[in-house]
Amino acid sequence: MEFSGVWTLAETRGSELKQVSFELLTRGRKLADKLGVPLSSIVIGNRVSGESLDELIKRGADRIYLVQSEELEHFLVETYSNILSRLIETYKPEIVIAAATTTGRTLMPHVSMKVHAGLTADCTDLDIEEGTNILLQTRPAIGGNILATIKTPQHRPQMATVRPRSTRPAPYDQDRTGEIIKISLDRTLIDDRVTWMGFRKGDMEEVDIQAADVVVSGGKGLKKAENFKLIENLAASLNGVVGASRDTVDRGWISYPHQVGLSGKTVTPRLYVAAGISGAIQHLAGMKTADTIVAINIDPDAQIFKVCDFGIVGDLFEIIPMINERLKEVDEQ
Repeated sequence: MEFSGVWTLAETRGSELKQVSFELLTRGRKLADKLGVPLSSIVIGNRVSGESLDELIKRGADRIYLVQSEELEHFLVETYSNILSRLIETYKPEIVIAAATTTGRTLMPHVSMKVHAGLTADCTDLDIEEGTNILLQTRPAIGGNILATIKTPQHRPQMATVRPRSTRPAPYDQDRTGEIIKISLDRTLIDDRVTWMGFRKGDMEEVDIQAADVVVSGGKGLKKAENFKLIENLAASLNGVVGASRDTVDRGWISYPHQVGLSGKTVTPRLYVAAGISGAIQHLAGMKTADTIVAINIDPDAQIFKVCDFGIVGDLFEIIPMINERLKEVDEQ
């Protein structure tokens, strides 16, 4: 049996699917269409709702492989790896992609070792090479300073993780139909060396810039750490969160969880404000999918103005206080 088909790994949260499950369908649909093969989604969990499964089909999956059991309520990499490896060995997909989330970054390396396949992590783009039909896996390298395109021509399946929020969820098509293949859990695949004890939230700073509808980012044009207060005030006025360029994180002006770009987080907010950010390719790759981009920069030739929807050429130290004052007036009306 030859390897064929494209698989995406859906992620569960209780009975629902995480948003990234539908983002992966956008990537997978493009690859499957170019290869002329079915697109399948893999669901491993417990009590996943029929509505969630149907949404996978409506958003692009031709087939769902569903493995459900009480023992799969919580993600345990050893057991999940055994299940996914068994599915791969049985059905032989040509390509398997997952999100570069905690789950994907843990599970996919484990599986790739078990099935002796290559894996490219944290990809920003995936495509099919003309003539060979080999998966082209593009990801940042050398600290995000270059983009490398990687191929794994000798082994199957070709495996990759892609950045969450790096693409929009696949569109919903009410008329799409598909097949759900229910697979009983083979109890021999449960690794009883590991037991779920519970979940405890850490004490580290929690900044979820990827889930925010509004992100206001500051760059080295702020000149010093103290001036991030301007960005914080504007973000608060817009009910948003604070983002940052790599330069400001490297200078120690703000912590890494705020960083947007190839070596940071990829964001897709409804509104992205870039203040004092020149627009290096590494930063643009992390925010160019925002619905609306507003740029504030004193340099009229800054790269950021080539991708923004609204550009303000001027001194951010004058402009941001003016915007905050105007927003305050609107709130008081």
